[in-house]
Amino acid sequence: MAGSSERFLSLDVFRGMTICFMIIVNTPGGGATPFAPLLHAAWHGFTATDLVFPAFLFAVGNAMSFTKSKMDNESDVFLKILKRSAWIFVLGYLLYWFPYFKSDEAGNLILKPISETRIFGVLQRIALCYFFAALMIHYLSEKKVIILSIIYLLGYWLILLLFGDPADPFSMLGNAGHYLDKFLIGENHLSKGEGVPFEAQGLLSTMPAIVLVIIGYFAGKFIRENGKNYETIAKLLLSAAILIFIAICWDSVFPINKKLWTGPFILLTSGLSLAMIAALLFVIEIKMWNKWNWTYFFTVFGKNPLFIYLLAELSSRVFNLVQVGEDLSLKAAISKGFFQSIAPGPVGSLLFALSFMLMCWLVGLWMDKKRIYVKV
Repeated sequence: MAGSSERFLSLDVFRGMTICFMIIVNTPGGGATPFAPLLHAAWHGFTATDLVFPAFLFAVGNAMSFTKSKMDNESDVFLKILKRSAWIFVLGYLLYWFPYFKSDEAGNLILKPISETRIFGVLQRIALCYFFAALMIHYLSEKKVIILSIIYLLGYWLILLLFGDPADPFSMLGNAGHYLDKFLIGENHLSKGEGVPFEAQGLLSTMPAIVLVIIGYFAGKFIRENGKNYETIAKLLLSAAILIFIAICWDSVFPINKKLWTGPFILLTSGLSLAMIAALLFVIEIKMWNKWNWTYFFTVFGKNPLFIYLLAELSSRVFNLVQVGEDLSLKAAISKGFFQSIAPGPVGSLLFALSFMLMCWLVGLWMDKKRIYVKV
């Protein structure tokens, strides 16, 4: 049996990969439509990009499997979980409020009204999922955690069917989660990314998303307890196949949908994450194919995931806000004026995203060399 303190490079690489690709898909260059796999599914369906955020929630669960024993010996577990969740939630809220000021009709700089701020989002989803998953894992037996996870998946499906639009309970504006968000926080606090007020990280869909963290935790716990061997990899792949099979079957009555975080979507992304973990275990831990230390590139992201994510999001917003010409932002000037001129179309868009990601990586590299690690 593997020691409880043993670290697995493959899990660290997996976490770093999710941050790396999250930056790439979140910051495409302008002037062209990105390659199809780098776009989210319009509604029902699935693309490679749809895996990125769920994989990070899965990685959050992986990390919890290494910290649980330490936290179990502390007296203020609940307060630590609450404090960390609150910090992540507040940082997410402040991120969407940025740049905090705007110009009024007279051209004066005024504080951006709180009434116009987005309440939920990526970091807020991570905070809530971590909070509830951590409480379940630390205070309930494994059997109860599994039963509650199944209830979350089936219960969410039932709620959508009972309280959504009878004509189409799985539509963007007719699902029960959207009704709840409008009732609790109002349309002004919802994301406008879809062209209409709609929150893909809303309150109700947090329920099934918690299960991603739970499955990630059990996967990490299983790997720690069983070690780096072919049997571990085989069982991970078998579990992945079962989850993917159930997801595909369930999709016939409950569509795979990232923006609704449906049960089949949760199982599909959990299965794919398990398969990726198994592949990394094989390549890194067993075969030790790490020529030129390629894994270090991803562990740079994994050592400061929250900071690098915030850096990427804030930098992207600044690139859009800074004007370098009449109606021309810094991002447009770089992506259209340079990358689209040397590689027109989706290739130029991808090159901008890769360059932006590498810029964030260099900051992470400097922090790692200075042994600066930001944690909450």
